[in-house]
Amino acid sequence: MSSNSFAYNEQSGGGEATELGQEATSTISPSGAFGLFSSDMKKNEDLKQMLESNKDSAKLDAMKRIVGMIAKGKNASELFPAVVKNVASKNIEIKKLVYVYLVRYAEEQQDLALLSISTFQRALKDPNQLIRASALRVLSSIRVPIIVPIMMLAIKEASADLSPYVRKNAAHAIQKLYSLDPEQKEMLIEIIEKLLKDKSTLVAGSVVMAFEEVCPDRIDLIHKNYRKLCNLLVDVEEWGQVVIIHMLTRYARTQFVSPWRQGDVLEDNEKDFYDSDEEQKEKADKRKRPYAMDPDHRLLIRNTKPLLQSRNAAVVMAVAQLYWHIAPKSEAGIISKSLVRLLRSSREVQYIVLQNIATMSIQRKGMFEPYLKSFYVRSTDATMIKILKLEILTNLANEANISTLLREFQTYVKSQDKQFAAATIQTIGRCATSITEVSDTCLNGLVCLLSNRDEIVVAESVVVIKKLLQMQPMQHGEIIKHMAKLLDSITVPVARASILWLIGENCERVPKIAPDVLRKTAKSFTSEDDLVKLQILNLGAKLYLTNSKQTKLLTQYILNLGKYDQNYDIRDRTRFIRQLIVPNEKSGALSKYAKKIFLAQKPAPLLESPFKDRDHFQLGTLSHTLNTKATGYLELSNWPEVAPDPSVRNVEVIELAKEWTPAGKAKKENPDKKFYSESEEEEDSSESSSDSESESGSESGEDEEDDRSGDSAEDSGESGSEPEAGKGRAATRSRARGRGDSKDVDKEKENSKTSESSSGESSSIEESSSDSESESESESESESRKVTKVSTPVFVPGKTHVLLHRMSGKGLAAHYFFPRQPCIFGDKMVSVQITLNNTTDQKIENIHVGGKKLPMGMQMHVFNPIESLEPAGSITVSMGIDFCDSTQTASFQLCTKDDCFSVNIQPPVGELLLPVAMSEKDFKKEQGMLSGMNETSTTIIAAPQNFASSVILQKIVNVANVGVVPSGQDNIHRFAAKTVHSGSLMLVTVELKEGSTAQLIINTEKTVIGSVLLRELKPVLSQG
Repeated sequence: MSSNSFAYNEQSGGGEATELGQEATSTISPSGAFGLFSSDMKKNEDLKQMLESNKDSAKLDAMKRIVGMIAKGKNASELFPAVVKNVASKNIEIKKLVYVYLVRYAEEQQDLALLSISTFQRALKDPNQLIRASALRVLSSIRVPIIVPIMMLAIKEASADLSPYVRKNAAHAIQKLYSLDPEQKEMLIEIIEKLLKDKSTLVAGSVVMAFEEVCPDRIDLIHKNYRKLCNLLVDVEEWGQVVIIHMLTRYARTQFVSPWRQGDVLEDNEKDFYDSDEEQKEKADKRKRPYAMDPDHRLLIRNTKPLLQSRNAAVVMAVAQLYWHIAPKSEAGIISKSLVRLLRSSREVQYIVLQNIATMSIQRKGMFEPYLKSFYVRSTDATMIKILKLEILTNLANEANISTLLREFQTYVKSQDKQFAAATIQTIGRCATSITEVSDTCLNGLVCLLSNRDEIVVAESVVVIKKLLQMQPMQHGEIIKHMAKLLDSITVPVARASILWLIGENCERVPKIAPDVLRKTAKSFTSEDDLVKLQILNLGAKLYLTNSKQTKLLTQYILNLGKYDQNYDIRDRTRFIRQLIVPNEKSGALSKYAKKIFLAQKPAPLLESPFKDRDHFQLGTLSHTLNTKATGYLELSNWPEVAPDPSVRNVEVIELAKEWTPAGKAKKENPDKKFYSESEEEEDSSESSSDSESESGSESGEDEEDDRSGDSAEDSGESGSEPEAGKGRAATRSRARGRGDSKDVDKEKENSKTSESSSGESSSIEESSSDSESESESESESESRKVTKVSTPVFVPGKTHVLLHRMSGKGLAAHYFFPRQPCIFGDKMVSVQITLNNTTDQKIENIHVGGKKLPMGMQMHVFNPIESLEPAGSITVSMGIDFCDSTQTASFQLCTKDDCFSVNIQPPVGELLLPVAMSEKDFKKEQGMLSGMNETSTTIIAAPQNFASSVILQKIVNVANVGVVPSGQDNIHRFAAKTVHSGSLMLVTVELKEGSTAQLIINTEKTVIGSVLLRELKPVLSQG
């Protein structure tokens, strides 16, 4: 290896040393000195030798160096033949790096990549999900039409893969295949339709991106998946959230009626002349009918609200545009605080956010008025940011804050940034036109700026004053005289042209000054800018028509100068003016109207915001930023007059019942029982959601109103259309029924559990049955249920945790512990036992759970109120908490008759599991499917006596509620469990190595929980 490195340095003259992570030699050999001019055919010879080596370590080192070259932007394409030979390597690490290389160069070296296509096809069957996904990425990167059928077959197989990571890559490949061969659109739509039903959050964003690229007009594919996408949105990765939110914004504009109608009061009570009595009656009925928001519309707005606090600026911007385009105007105000928060980000983010705020502030000033000071310009801001902030301040200006803003603008005018100072002067002019109360103040301020030392400030002031004077010329003769005096000192062409235009327009009001100005400019005509020359010609023509006695000869002199000017525009203007104002035999009829033409009343200019017409583009898009329609831009449609049928978003319950019926058992249909259990669940979920911090009282009130106003023709099984009284009675009956047969009720709860009352049964159906339509998939699911059979706990630790100390609880003490038993209140809940002690000498009455503050998705089943607890008495009660497979804290209030105490329950990660009984064969099979990204491991160092089987067993079951898997090897200990909420497998392996080391491996889809469990087990196993 060292000799290779030395040879490499000699060949390249040390020039490539940094590139490949080697130190340059101190001296350059004569052969190396000519390396710059000689052929570099042998430049990467040592890398090629390493790739052809028999040692995996050498190949791995070479691949790392090559990938490093690619990362630095170096060209490594000549190594393609040597790299592609290693695509069939048995070493996983080498194979991964080879695929990274091939994805980069497969498109450039298509012929060589095609030679290995059979290897890629075999890799699609590899047990490692990373290899399967990488093979699909390489295959889709070979942009050759001849392999389109192979790509299509690979995408179809990958879309049904057990790994969500592979299915995600299948969604990415769909877009590549569509761009290569658009004729495959129909077949790709079928795959997209299948992937849209996927319940994995990893896949959701990618498949929606494929949908937007391939068939954005196929809204019908979204109907059945709409509620599922809304509910999954919080858990999808950030860039997936952006794509989904933009797609759902377009969807909402086509499926719901405008929520802005509620603000439009129809007051035209007068009967139209041509309307019949029946038509008038219909119109009256329409006016009487109040606006009721569709529950699905409310679901989207509610579920995107928490994302306003995302750390990703693009997600916040996406939610902001969604609220702007589809939320009621009264609710859109909440986005302003989040957008202002983004102004602390980088200047690129600020630029985009400020552009969108500038558009919003034109239509709805009230949203951003409370944050006026956030838009004050800082000295460290870039010029583009300063100008956008000025734009927003101008839009927010009103009679109340204009005096503050004008003081701020006075400071800005003195800025060293001349472009910004000029923009400030334009801003003052706009404020003067929009707020008439300060017009004179602004004009006087601009006149004062005419004496400024900075020529650019003076020139911009002249241009703005010219526009303001056009609006009220009669009152400001003195200002025009003052500006005429400045003509000698100002050299900026635009300013000089503006002064000449003003004098020409008002030449009759300043009869003594105008001819003198013409005389001075005639002297300097030949050295003036073209823009100024044109205005001198215009001034001469106007004075010739109004004061020919004094200016006739002067005008003719100027016209003679213009006749031979180098610029053809000036020569044309000169000929035109001469024919028009100097009559002769060739003059036409127009010369009679020369005075009307030149001295006609000009309309005052409109000083408008450049962002005024951008609102027809969707906010946050490239088209909005550029103010022109970009390629691929999808326009927002107008709101429909009548909402389309909302039932298209409902999902059939019958399919679910058939799918989940165990083999050999016929499930009896009992509509009454199903109805009641659903109502109970709906009541429970609505209670928990109303207690959560993320939901405001006004929103829940609107939801209830929406539920009451639902169409009576809808199916009685739909959760959104049940009246409140019916819900209460149904819940009471269901509880009574549940006492008699709790198991069936639990099963029904599992099928009807939902986080949103408006989409109760449909979202649960989508969560439980999204990917199990084909028979093969349902068979694999039934197999996995056999594998994950819950067993009794191996060990129940007696450790208790303090819930409420007796000093804090005024004599009431509370402790809790986890009994490691299935919860009787719900399959997805963790059972918690709470022991309450009265340490006082008085009776404590009415002990109950008060307000709950639970993170989104978390649910809690509380214990029944305790009427009284005698002095020195003790009682143990049970609760159920659905922690959603996370170690988040469940906060609630433990209340007595007189006091309420805030308490928290935070579960150890090991208590979020249920032990699973499985064979060694099943364990290995499941472990093989949970490798790669789903595997975490660490090395443990401890004394040999700590690695005895009984010691390892005791330590692990003390930390985590896992089951023991029989092992045929003495040095390997296996444990299995599943998470309580989602039922995801958690496989723990302790493999004893030589000496005093062991390897701890955890395989699970829930990688976060797996990592936390690994951190907790490592110190326990290491200590004596």
